[in-house]
Amino acid sequence: MALKHFLTLLLTTTPLASAWGTLGHDTVAYIAQNFVTSATKSWAQGILDDNSSSYLASVATWADTYRYTAAGKFSAPYHFIDAEDNPPTSCGVDYTRDCGESGCVVSAIQNYTSRVVDDSLSTTERQMALKWIIHFIGDIHQPLHDEALDVGGNTIDVTFEGTDTNLHHIWDSNIPEKLIGGYSLTLASSWAKTLTAEIKTGDYKSEASGWLDGISLDDPVTTSMSWATEANAYVCSTVLKGGVSAVSGKELDGSYYTAAIPVVELQIARAGYRLAAWLNLIATGKTGLKVAERRRSVRPIQPVRVELQDWARPLSAARLARLAHGYDCGHEH
Repeated sequence: MALKHFLTLLLTTTPLASAWGTLGHDTVAYIAQNFVTSATKSWAQGILDDNSSSYLASVATWADTYRYTAAGKFSAPYHFIDAEDNPPTSCGVDYTRDCGESGCVVSAIQNYTSRVVDDSLSTTERQMALKWIIHFIGDIHQPLHDEALDVGGNTIDVTFEGTDTNLHHIWDSNIPEKLIGGYSLTLASSWAKTLTAEIKTGDYKSEASGWLDGISLDDPVTTSMSWATEANAYVCSTVLKGGVSAVSGKELDGSYYTAAIPVVELQIARAGYRLAAWLNLIATGKTGLKVAERRRSVRPIQPVRVELQDWARPLSAARLARLAHGYDCGHEH
């Protein structure tokens, strides 16, 4: 009984942070599984040593578990890029300004893309690199993971369905979980099927090819910065459309929730589709999707180590707030 009580306490007190929460990350991974080529599937299953039907989804939240270990603490800043913009008046992400001294999600996508193909690394290191890629491409599509204001909304107190929480958390978890009805792997798989159908034959079909505009392994920073900029724009148009005062201390499960749902679904769909294309590019040199491939010879990405920039400048107020708050979002799952 003592052991059971200890395990229960551990599960309910250990913080877990995850853009989109468990449901969102698993759904992104399942969508990607629906679009990767057979060659990419074999490549990924080989690295992950997993031939199951959830080979990407089963590791989609590994990065959040690892970041709370002593060994993984260094990776906490990689889940965000804190745009020091001015929502709702103006939104925008700048790599030099916003990617912190310890790195960010953009530099992490570049670094681990190079490492997953580096044959000089151990199997374990390449496996970890792939797990990070799966997770970080999900992270970068959550608007508040691309925003510095109030630590990405973590310090804006709100209520949702009568429960006290914060703005970041409802975008990570409450909104998608209310829509789908929970956060199980089965529900994620079902949601992924729905969004996959929207991409193939539904509302997203006409725009999906545009989601891959400019995607290139030759320049992962520019590619992922375009994704971050796109997601960050929703901070002005939707997340904080009326400013902080319009949401702070308010119940957001009504009209705010209704306005947020189309953005959440679109960003989850984009993340899954782009993750598939990125993995296809790494494994085969082509996106494997119905888009106009660049007319150039495709060469393998070179395994280079990314040296993080060291900007000799005082820490901004937003950076100090992030350091004081930390990099968790306080998820209960």
